Amino acid sequence: MIITVTMNPAIDKTVDLERLERGGLNRLKRVIVDAGGKGINVSKTIKELGGETIATGFVGGSGGVLIKNVLMEQGIQSDFIEIKNEVRTNLKVVEADGYVTELNEPGPIVTEEEIELLTTKLLSYANEDALFILAGSIPNGVSKNIYRILTQRIKEKGAKVFVDADGELFINALDASPDIIKPNRHELEEYFHKDYRVDEAELITMGQKLLEKGIGMVAISLGQMGALFLTKDKVLKCPGIKVEAHSTVGAGDAMVAALSYGLNQGLTLEECAKLGIATSAGAVTTMGTKPPKRELVDELLQKVKVVALS
Repeated sequence: MIITVTMNPAIDKTVDLERLERGGLNRLKRVIVDAGGKGINVSKTIKELGGETIATGFVGGSGGVLIKNVLMEQGIQSDFIEIKNEVRTNLKVVEADGYVTELNEPGPIVTEEEIELLTTKLLSYANEDALFILAGSIPNGVSKNIYRILTQRIKEKGAKVFVDADGELFINALDASPDIIKPNRHELEEYFHKDYRVDEAELITMGQKLLEKGIGMVAISLGQMGALFLTKDKVLKCPGIKVEAHSTVGAGDAMVAALSYGLNQGLTLEECAKLGIATSAGAVTTMGTKPPKRELVDELLQKVKVVALS
């Protein structure tokens, strides 16, 4: 059972235009509105891959109703905590050359009582067969320690936890030794206080230091260059594959989804890595935050190479 946790969901509005004119009039060519937030995007992608999830977190207002309706229409089970305030709306501006500008709202105020209700709900799902995905930002009123606290409490019940976050959320969560993390190059450079662009060997060393903290798997995203996948026994490298890209929106969420789905299906590390690269590459070809079709992922899988570095 996979449970995705989106504490700060959003209505994602993606607009296409030829070129963004700062301070001037911009005429939009296309507008796509969808339910969003990292965990929700993960649930949508896992559904497309053929898996099932329970999407949970906070929803409120008319935006919350839209999110639940979208998930229901797509056959995705949800079990959210209803909050008093309206969820946020995020605007993603995609230019013809693929350049993306994101304008993300901070999110609603969430009360201590609502946080406790969500915690209780998550623990009710936690068991040895469950994988929780704690992904994305958090709304106002929530402590930057929330992923660390939730990871500790969920793991005490025997479940596994995948954390995909940045900044203080990511750093604090490491103290609870999540089972899987997916930092990118910049996040690792920031965490290890590097003021220069580190090379592949240094990235691997950084990943291995994180494994020493009790983390089971470290997937290091390298954008269009692919990714590195580390466990205590293996280091794998998957170069990126060429696709006709629309935008990079949702690519990271697609990789989280593929890795989670693969692990839940009992795939090997090599198979999970290939699926992660193929699904992520497929995501950059779609409009808005739509997941790639399973047929496209299967086609791209044939192009993914896995290099064992140890």
